[in-house]
Amino acid sequence: MLGKPWKLAYAVAIVIAAGCATAIAQDYPSRPMRLVVPFVAGGSSDVLARSVAKAMSEGLGQPMIVDNRPGAGGSVGAEVVAHALPDGYTILFGTIGTHGIGPALYKDLNYDAVKDFAPVGLLHKLPNVLIVNPSIPATNLRELIDYARSRPGQLTFASAGYGSVSHLAGELFKAAANIDIVHVPYKGGGAAVPDLVSGRVSMMLETIPNALAMAHNGMVRMLAVTTPTRSAAAPELPTFAESGLPGFDVSSWTGLFLPAGTPPAIIERLNAETVRITHDPVYLEQLKTMGTDAASSTPEAFGAFVRKEIANWTEAVRRSGARVE
Repeated sequence: MLGKPWKLAYAVAIVIAAGCATAIAQDYPSRPMRLVVPFVAGGSSDVLARSVAKAMSEGLGQPMIVDNRPGAGGSVGAEVVAHALPDGYTILFGTIGTHGIGPALYKDLNYDAVKDFAPVGLLHKLPNVLIVNPSIPATNLRELIDYARSRPGQLTFASAGYGSVSHLAGELFKAAANIDIVHVPYKGGGAAVPDLVSGRVSMMLETIPNALAMAHNGMVRMLAVTTPTRSAAAPELPTFAESGLPGFDVSSWTGLFLPAGTPPAIIERLNAETVRITHDPVYLEQLKTMGTDAASSTPEAFGAFVRKEIANWTEAVRRSGARVE
């Protein structure tokens, strides 16, 4: 047991540390911040991240510099932030890959998606759309489900590969709708499009920007979006929940994370900015052109959301039989 002098010294150290943390938080940010984007420059995630960095820099009064750290499905960049100094100056642009599917699919990640991070808040919801070849005689999700139930094992769904969002979302759809449709994996979503358009595969869950482009050209038919609410990019499309699958939500998403141990005041400061930019008309217009919906949350709600996402995708991986490395 510690003697009284040691107990006193320990208590003083705690008070000093708390005081330092408060002082740091009050001055935050006093220099440029680094936003680690775990994907290549120029991709859709990078474009979204740069829009966020610009909008938040204006409110924070300091530059937010994008640092692309691609590799291993986003885990390389996530690991950088997980092991960074928890001072608020190294921030992760996290995604469904780094904090949803990745932890569910891979056993050998060099970070713990829950324990190693402090959630800041949601940024975006990226709806996926169920699209079908025009030869499928279904104009809505209910009709498709009925059609599939009457033909077990005859319809197919394409994906961007085993373990991809489109694959696992398809497995969750199969389970929720109680239908038997056959998975056909491709090497990327783009590789699946020709076969979907030609009718060699029946359907696919695709991101809304790509789906809109194909639907407007008459190449596919859009049936429903996977988000809990309708998308601003295609408000005429009903949700899966509205179409008979209550609670269905397998949309892609992004959000900000800090290293675990970051002072709460810094987390709250950054969270306030994630909320503020959802009212920035310039930022919102940029998102609209990309078919992306703005989102926000409290840090606590975001943490609960991430834990639920990992659990949901873990179950989807189990059902799919996707290889866990």
